[in-house]
Amino acid sequence: MNDPHSHADPLHAHDGDSHDHHLPADAAAMRALGLALAMTGGYAIVEAVGGWLAGSLALLSDAGHMATDAAALGLALFAQWVARRPPSPRASYGYARAEVLAAFVNALALLLLVGFIVIEAVRRVAHPTPVAGGAVLGIAAVGLAVNLVTAWLLSRATHSTGARSALLHVLSDALGSVAALVAGAVILTTGWTPIDPLLSLLTALLILRSTWRLLAQTTGVLMEGVPAHLDYREIGGALTGIPGVTGVHDLHVWQMSARHAALSAHVSIDTGDEWPRILDAARQMLAARFHIEHVTLQPSWPVRPAYGDRRVIPIMPADGM
Repeated sequence: MNDPHSHADPLHAHDGDSHDHHLPADAAAMRALGLALAMTGGYAIVEAVGGWLAGSLALLSDAGHMATDAAALGLALFAQWVARRPPSPRASYGYARAEVLAAFVNALALLLLVGFIVIEAVRRVAHPTPVAGGAVLGIAAVGLAVNLVTAWLLSRATHSTGARSALLHVLSDALGSVAALVAGAVILTTGWTPIDPLLSLLTALLILRSTWRLLAQTTGVLMEGVPAHLDYREIGGALTGIPGVTGVHDLHVWQMSARHAALSAHVSIDTGDEWPRILDAARQMLAARFHIEHVTLQPSWPVRPAYGDRRVIPIMPADGM
């Protein structure tokens, strides 16, 4: 039970570091995303035309994948720019979660691409079509080189969630380029055209596996779930173990962005005199042990009847973990 005369608001302690609300601009990530967007978008057009003329599903699939990569890179670049905006009265936490939202949309786009590849591959296995193996081989080789250079650029900015999701696109697209290379080589040497859609199916399965993981991660952030690397019960136990703390309840742990976790809780203590020491110890422990720096803790302690007050005021036990 909180003392109604204890002025709880001043004791509603927030972490004073404003950088938790606002992620600084990352010029390196934006440059990497911009260069990757120009390279990927440009070659997607070349590969689409070449795949159409060569009649290759593997090449067309790779071109479609590169077009999706370009869209993902553009979205990640936009999200990176939005994330630079400071908090406002309408967005008190800032816009850092825009990166996570962009990654979520990218994952959905990849799922649609996988569906298209699978449907078209099954159709082509049932009804084989002529494929120009030499053209497929040459175009896929250049596409693979573009993908590798793009992946190298993005790997230098993996601290950005948008860059990481875009890197996943590019790496899976590199698999598509390898599949197109193999398909071109087999068709050129043996003339067996079903290899083209069969390798497209293999690429789709590899893309699906990595995409599902990305979708699960971003959904967890958007749903404000407990970060996967943190143990909710362990955090509660650590707070309860601080000397002077008699209980912890209403504990919430979530991710403000992909890199920044936040925590709020009610902390039961014996007396308000001990709160400054307990607050300092809790903040230091959460930062050092769990890397949680945005902390909101609300103290509560039993109300003692004043001298001569005949009213019986019950002392409520703290909720357990």
